[in-house]
Amino acid sequence: MPVPLPDNGEYICHAITWATGDPRLLLAPLPGGPLVYAEFMHRRLGFRVTGTGRWCTGRYQFADTVRVEALACPDRAAAVQSGQCTRCAGRDDFRFAHQFHQRGHAPEALQRYMAQPHWLYAATFADGTTKVGTAAEPRKRSRLDEQGALFATYLAHSPDGRTVRYLEDALTRHLGIPQTVRATAKLKALADLAGLPTTEEAHRKTVDRAAKTLAELGTATVLEAWTPPHEGDQLRNPGGARALYPHKVDEGEHGFTPLSCIGSQVLVVSDSDNDLGYLLDLGTLRGRRITLGGAFTSPSAAVQASLF
Repeated sequence: MPVPLPDNGEYICHAITWATGDPRLLLAPLPGGPLVYAEFMHRRLGFRVTGTGRWCTGRYQFADTVRVEALACPDRAAAVQSGQCTRCAGRDDFRFAHQFHQRGHAPEALQRYMAQPHWLYAATFADGTTKVGTAAEPRKRSRLDEQGALFATYLAHSPDGRTVRYLEDALTRHLGIPQTVRATAKLKALADLAGLPTTEEAHRKTVDRAAKTLAELGTATVLEAWTPPHEGDQLRNPGGARALYPHKVDEGEHGFTPLSCIGSQVLVVSDSDNDLGYLLDLGTLRGRRITLGGAFTSPSAAVQASLF
């Protein structure tokens, strides 16, 4: 259940989730206990990153035929592959989802999950890059909220997960639309939104091309616009002064207050400079051990802001 940001304690950070309908910091308490869905917007976040290694971020299990839920690693073990320990990776049936449409191994629970309706979408980021992706019916909203896009459109409603992934691959094959965008590219592009009208136009043109291709493939289109969460309004506004956060988020001590959030990218103000917004990616903390505490602060730094 969602809770306020803890005042202290040590956790393995699972980064940001939008599963609750708003951005939450997903934390696995040490040495044990259930995952904490912590509110962090407009709350001071002070923490220290412990060590340099990465720790297991658990796995997903099927809560019923149409939902998955996150589970913390019971051993709080070190990560060895894909952010997981060997035990969690071996028990994570959802890991077969990306190869499901290629007739690969599919546990019974995954087959039931994939049998439900899915959505095909196109999402465009601040630099004008567009990716194509899919979301199961229960994840229609949260899947796009977590992407960090500025504009997005649901392209088609598919009867199942296998069909929608064929359509996703078809758009990549015919139009060259990628299925992934690097988090670093998403973050850097948010530093300068002067080309926002051009980005919106790029999204519209890509959606038009995708709709034409889907029609040629005999697939009915929906073209339903995604409504961005209000938590990202300030980040999507080209006004104000902002700069990339001048420190590595996944090491040392930090202290700041998040004001706006798109995906895992946040606009924050530091304790020492409330007039300048800093951009950083809280997703960088995935798999890190962090200690929360009000005494932790960011190092001082002289930064030249981008002025809009």
